[in-house]
Amino acid sequence: MDLIVLLSILSGLFVLIGLCEPVAERMRLPVSVILALLGMAIGAGASFFWYTTLTDALNPLALAILTLPIKSEVFLFVFLPTLIFQVALSLNLRRMLDDWVPVLVLAVVAVAVATLMVGAALVPFAGLPVMACLLIGAIVSTTDPSAVVTIFRSTPAPQRLARIVEGESLLNDAAAIALFGVFIGFVTPSVANPSLAAALAGFPFLVAAGIATGWIVARAAVALIGRLEDYPLGQISVSLAVPYASFLIADEALHASGVIAVVAAGMTVNLTAPGRMSPPAFAKLEETWDLLAHWAGSLIFVLAAILIPRMMENLRPGDFGLIAVTVVAALAARAVILFGLLPLLTLAGLSPKVERPYRVAILWGGLRGAVTLALALAVTESAGIPAEIKREVGIVATGFTLFTLLVQGTTLRPMIHWLRLDRLSPLDRALSRQVVAVALQSVRETVAETVRDFGLMKPIVRDEAVRFGERLEKAVAEAEAAQDISDRDRVTLGLVALAGHERDLILQAFRDRLIPARQADRMLSDTDALIEATRATGRSGYRAEARRAVRPGRGHRLAATLHNRLGLSRSLQMLTADRFERIVAQTLILRQLHGFINARILRIHGRRVADLLHELVNRRQEDTGKELDGLRLQYPGYAEEMERGVIRRTGLQLEQAEYDQLTQDGLIGPELRAALMADIARRRAAMSRRPPLDLALQRSELVRLFPLFEGMADDQIARLSARVRTVYADPGDILLRRDEVPSKVWFIGSGAVEAVQAGQKTRLGRGEMFGQLALLTRKTRRVQISAITHCTLLTLDEAPFLDLLRENEVLQTLVRETAERRGVKIDLDALQARPAAVPRRGLARLRRRVDPEAM
Repeated sequence: MDLIVLLSILSGLFVLIGLCEPVAERMRLPVSVILALLGMAIGAGASFFWYTTLTDALNPLALAILTLPIKSEVFLFVFLPTLIFQVALSLNLRRMLDDWVPVLVLAVVAVAVATLMVGAALVPFAGLPVMACLLIGAIVSTTDPSAVVTIFRSTPAPQRLARIVEGESLLNDAAAIALFGVFIGFVTPSVANPSLAAALAGFPFLVAAGIATGWIVARAAVALIGRLEDYPLGQISVSLAVPYASFLIADEALHASGVIAVVAAGMTVNLTAPGRMSPPAFAKLEETWDLLAHWAGSLIFVLAAILIPRMMENLRPGDFGLIAVTVVAALAARAVILFGLLPLLTLAGLSPKVERPYRVAILWGGLRGAVTLALALAVTESAGIPAEIKREVGIVATGFTLFTLLVQGTTLRPMIHWLRLDRLSPLDRALSRQVVAVALQSVRETVAETVRDFGLMKPIVRDEAVRFGERLEKAVAEAEAAQDISDRDRVTLGLVALAGHERDLILQAFRDRLIPARQADRMLSDTDALIEATRATGRSGYRAEARRAVRPGRGHRLAATLHNRLGLSRSLQMLTADRFERIVAQTLILRQLHGFINARILRIHGRRVADLLHELVNRRQEDTGKELDGLRLQYPGYAEEMERGVIRRTGLQLEQAEYDQLTQDGLIGPELRAALMADIARRRAAMSRRPPLDLALQRSELVRLFPLFEGMADDQIARLSARVRTVYADPGDILLRRDEVPSKVWFIGSGAVEAVQAGQKTRLGRGEMFGQLALLTRKTRRVQISAITHCTLLTLDEAPFLDLLRENEVLQTLVRETAERRGVKIDLDALQARPAAVPRRGLARLRRRVDPEAM
């Protein structure tokens, strides 16, 4: 095809694609339906003008359209990686991981069930081999939930529901294409002795190799992106290579799943790239991929739809029955998952509750689109597949796609209205009134300050102020007059607004580069969870979610276990440093919430609600302060470094703002500003490197700060630090079990533990030790000791403890006095061969720190 003609067609398609979105909005139809109709109209029109005898004027254009190089490889190798990578890049993966069970059920289990049910339904009617029917089932099992996601976002649907459907769109294409690859070998005569067992046995390799390929390619790309910090266009250019390199390496070189490789690559870039790019650069990267995905998604729909008239040209009357069987079987398969399996997962606590109307919307909104047509086209293009199988696959898949687009797609919005999903709940209506009232208050204050400098006529200013004041009073009255909203719901409304403002503060701090990208992403996810929990259960949900956000997660506990049991500390160091950074940032954000309560919430909901919100924020500050104090005790000196970094970043941001203002005032020129900005960028890059958390160094600091070891020489501290072992414990962890054989002595560096003996409870805190008498007497312990807070403990095995006992006079005295109080006889003379000259200051205070019952 002539290049000029091809470019002319593409330019025309881009113009039409640009017009589809406003047309879809005006007609209240999904954009995919408009694109499909456009493609079918182009294809049918080209066929008409080419074969008609009415005119030959449009024959060159019609021929060019009919001979467009539209092959399945174009869809699968060019457009599909772009679409999948953009979805993986834009999803909130941290929040999606909370709902991984329903996502996998809808994306993987539903695809498998649909494949089996559609295949089984076609076998009695199609006259095709079983594997050919299953191949059709795999082709039509993939869904395009973009239409229902768009509608959910424009209705008061729960955020988790939209997130689950988006997660489905990320994975169901991969699952369907993988099953397609399994079954197509059975209908291709050129494939010698295909075996279902062998195909299923190789399935784990397809998945694992795809994941590994995508991860490796993405990690290498992110490392290169990090080195191109001053070249944002170069960073975006490197990202463009990631999906295609992942797909080609996995599919062509390893014969694994290229789609799964692209999914893994997109998720890896999503999680790791924000920490290696500046906020403006990552925002530009996301915008670029949004545009590329919009173009790819639109072109794949239009170009695939152009082929529909050609693929349906051999339609027979009996094919309508096969299409109807496929429609019924596909809807039944999806209904089995939504109304059968999903409620069971909810009862098991593995999935959020999805109300029946939303399940109906998801059922009817599972449109099929370009991927189904591309897979069907791949079958029709294969030379080794029998002609009858190719004809049936093309017609059934295309007819089914047309039904979902023209019937389900055009009736989806009316069904949403019939299900009353487009109506606001009383709580949402009250929230909208609150938002309007608060916004108008802010606008009035801003306008009043702004118009003073305009020099306008005072009567006009007063008249407009009165008019605006009347509108504001009406909005406030409507917000206050919500008699159907209880006081409890008013508190919920205030908390939702407060959490929304907290989200805005986090975003602003991220833009000002006061919070690193990796922490901003996590804090935004926590805030989204806070909003959802508040909307679901009110104040109790807000409080519970706020406490959960500051506590160590499952990953931190796993890392602590690896450190305590195996001595593997790298993951614990990284997670602890992340938690340090996040809690320091959270402390800064929480302090700003009180001003929002006084300025906004108080005006709408009154003093009682405002006071309650102040109290809840104070509790969050207390919880955050306790966690930060605990970390300061566990890792002395590191918290100070983190706080210094916040101060320095704030100063740098203010310095940049001052230079910008001087530039706007014309006091400095662009050349000087560029030099100043380069210096700020250099210093900001240096500050972005977080100080490393060295657990070995922290252990030495803990030993040095431990009261019992005060006055020891530096060389003794160094030897002791090398021999002690750090143990991190969470509340409830059992440190010593009753009747356990003694093997070491414990020193409490931070936190508190509880000793239980004969029903009596004794608490021990920082600076105390336990287990020494049981070790020296070699008697089993008759006490059980558990952590009651997050603790950092030092342990010393028997031999090094005896060495320390020989050297430390203070320790000898304390052990002897404790033994006398307990009535235990211990001969320490043999251990005093080399008494250390340790100062005796603080001996009385140390005596009080040794618990007689826990020894």
